[in-house]
Amino acid sequence: MHRANFLRDIREGMRVFDKTNTEIGTVEWVKFGDDNPTTPEPEAADISAIERQRGDAVAFDPDQIPEEVREKLLLQGFVRIDAAGLLNADRYVMPEQIERITGDALVLNVSKSELLKER
Repeated sequence: MHRANFLRDIREGMRVFDKTNTEIGTVEWVKFGDDNPTTPEPEAADISAIERQRGDAVAFDPDQIPEEVREKLLLQGFVRIDAAGLLNADRYVMPEQIERITGDALVLNVSKSELLKER
């Protein structure tokens, strides 16, 4: 199965585990990519589109993420994790960081420290 297809099977509230099987949070929401070959530029996957998709929720602050990473997230899609613990920042999972989905759990092939985090 193509990794981007994993996004279709992920639901809000799923528990998220890193590669060491340590629970790191829950799925806050999923952004499907705009990996459309007929669209030569990433303009179709802009921040305002995500804001419309989620109402008042904003995927991320564009000033805190480098442009090339932001474009990759928007084109390929991502999962935003509500990190466990009061002082932990939310994290972003790219499709290639997903190992598998089992039951009500999302298992990653990377450690928590390897995920992009909200500042």
